[in-house]
Amino acid sequence: MSASTRHATSSARIEPVSLVVTCEHGGNRIPPAYAAWFRGARALLATHRGYDPGALAMARTLSSAFSAVLVASTVSRLLVDLNRSPSHRAVYSAVIRKAPPDVRREIYRRYYLPYRTAVEDAVRAAVRRGYRVVHISAHSFAPILDRIVRRADVGLLYDPHRRSEQRLCARWQSAMRVRAPDWRVRRNYPYKGNSDGLTRYLRLKFGSGVYSGIELEINQRMIGNSARGWEQTRSTIVASLRAALDM
Repeated sequence: MSASTRHATSSARIEPVSLVVTCEHGGNRIPPAYAAWFRGARALLATHRGYDPGALAMARTLSSAFSAVLVASTVSRLLVDLNRSPSHRAVYSAVIRKAPPDVRREIYRRYYLPYRTAVEDAVRAAVRRGYRVVHISAHSFAPILDRIVRRADVGLLYDPHRRSEQRLCARWQSAMRVRAPDWRVRRNYPYKGNSDGLTRYLRLKFGSGVYSGIELEINQRMIGNSARGWEQTRSTIVASLRAALDM
């Protein structure tokens, strides 16, 4: 199936769908120009606070399987969080908030703005060609955070006020349960799909008739089991999304 697949709506009208895949937290790279600010922070960079382990592999798998546009970053979220609004306090980590304003402006200009522009341009280009865009933003989450166990294997985040997103996630969840009945697949968990993020920003730019933004969250426990198990996990997610889009 290509990125431009065909999706039947409940009214039996056939509309073309274009898949756009992104990964905002794909790596923990710190460019040399800012390395001095992260002296002593190597251990922090290796944690979930530095990046989303497995998210880039998932994004690449989805992009390859669907021949979809992929926009991904390997710059650490501790330098700048590409999944936060410019005015959000967490767009810069505590490390970079100590840097002078001109350093933060430079980071914004070099890394934040080009990434967000590339994603928005990819969505807009597909919409102009007459497609409805399904945007999958690949993420992963720590099994335990602040001593609280996250009770899910996969999370699908969406805006509950957008019916197209709600229906797609319900179908995707059902398709995963058929293929992996032992998985705990939850919607809008461990985060809310309408909280601050790239998908919420894009919803303000594109109406629900042409844009659906879904954040795919995978428990990092599933990623670390084994290479073969992780490959099977990705294959199952791809197959279930294919089924959800075809329903």
